[in-house]
Amino acid sequence: MLIGLLGKNAILIIEFAVLKRKEGLSALDAAVEGAYARLRPILMTSFAFVAGLIPLTIATGAGALGNRSIGTAAAGGMLIGTLFGVILIPGLYVLFSGGGKKKNSKPVETPVEEAVLV
Repeated sequence: MLIGLLGKNAILIIEFAVLKRKEGLSALDAAVEGAYARLRPILMTSFAFVAGLIPLTIATGAGALGNRSIGTAAAGGMLIGTLFGVILIPGLYVLFSGGGKKKNSKPVETPVEEAVLV
């Protein structure tokens, strides 16, 4: 589940970056816009997941050691994965999408002056 949530966050960041890239932004600007647009939803999802794991991390009674180990590993993995993902995923997008060059789907045509016949 941890890998699925972190993967979903990465996919959504890249999806937004690709949309911005198609609008004509450079890869760097598109990655920054994608990360900025998805930052709040990613943080809300991640912190809600971690908050749901708090009872496991402070478990007592029978089976407490197993619950604590699972809860601590999952909560730590989600926090670290979220922090690295928000920074690393846009950086990898810029690296693998061709750097900061602008994507020009159509060449810009210069107007040709009409010849005047006398």
